[in-house]
Amino acid sequence: MAILSIQSAVAYGRVGNAAAVFPLERLGFEVWRVDTVLFSNHTGYGHWRGKVLEPELVGEILTGIEERGVFPECEAVLSGYLGTPALGAAVLDAVARVKRAHPRALYCSDPVMGDAGRGLFVKPELPAFFRERALPAADLLTPNRFELETLAGFPVTTLAEARSGAEALLVRGPRALLATSLDVAEIPPDETGILLATKAGGWLARTPRLPMVANGAGDLTAALFLAHYLRLRDAPAVLGATVSGVYAVLEETLRLRSPELAIVAAQDALVAAKPRFGVERVF
Repeated sequence: MAILSIQSAVAYGRVGNAAAVFPLERLGFEVWRVDTVLFSNHTGYGHWRGKVLEPELVGEILTGIEERGVFPECEAVLSGYLGTPALGAAVLDAVARVKRAHPRALYCSDPVMGDAGRGLFVKPELPAFFRERALPAADLLTPNRFELETLAGFPVTTLAEARSGAEALLVRGPRALLATSLDVAEIPPDETGILLATKAGGWLARTPRLPMVANGAGDLTAALFLAHYLRLRDAPAVLGATVSGVYAVLEETLRLRSPELAIVAAQDALVAAKPRFGVERVF
């Protein structure tokens, strides 16, 4: 199966496509990589070199892939950091063309906009783009808690509010929503939660909170979620496999004291993704 992954890229480090492509390949998927940003390293270092690619160039690359006649083989499109609504429009145009060629193909949108504590770190017009255009087009959505709040339009501080936020977005189009970094009242401070919500219900997994900052963890999570969704199609199993794979990478990153996600070092555990954490139905 092939996945078209449209994301940012760094030469050093593991964010965007650098966090998503190798795990997807190790899980058995062909990945057609389209980069939207070419940076030396992620911006968390405070200094980087490179440039954001023009939407026209990204569109040209996508058209070139289409001209190979392979869109009917594409099982899913994955998008992450977009940067501008114009680039987002190029992504949605590609999604529409893929779905014309393969109507059962899925679109997984990671609505990268910001994070709790940091707030919004994209252009102020991006939330409206995600809310009005990307959300209705998406089959799968992977916001963190801040992004869930931004899209839903109200705070998420409890599981009940998380359910309300998820349900408000699911009626707009997606068939499944994975809410990450779900630090709500019902979850102890030394744990973090991930909620998978569908129109059939909601399931919660909890993991210990590790003492680290993990740039690219959201990109890795979205990629693993899409992969396991395509393979398993069973909500509790998808959530369990996703959480176990991400946690295996974070554990190895911490053990090695690596400044970047230790995806290569943890690849065997990532692929095995044996269930390590309970998954409970919460609604």
